[in-house]
Amino acid sequence: MNQPIVPANTGDILYFMRVLLFIALLGMGYDLSRPTPAKGKEHDLLLPATTGAVSGDKDWAGLPQWQKKASEKAVISYAAAQEKKWRRWNEAMFERSS
Repeated sequence: MNQPIVPANTGDILYFMRVLLFIALLGMGYDLSRPTPAKGKEHDLLLPATTGAVSGDKDWAGLPQWQKKASEKAVISYAAAQEKKWRRWNEAMFERSS
């Protein structure tokens, strides 16, 4: 067992089998990493964004009325706060030094 380690001989049958095994594992890894679309019952358990059925419905049909109002109020107040922040930043950065 004191054989020197040398590069593989391309004529060796074991080299061909190692290359074939590597290609098979590489192909299997690629195939398993690709997402597949959901079908049947699984489709109902997933989020709409992952199933490809993106609805443009802004009413959020599954939410209670109070949660819809609270969400809209939160969005409006967040937008106002961001506008105020950017207005202050813009004035601070670009005010004229006179």
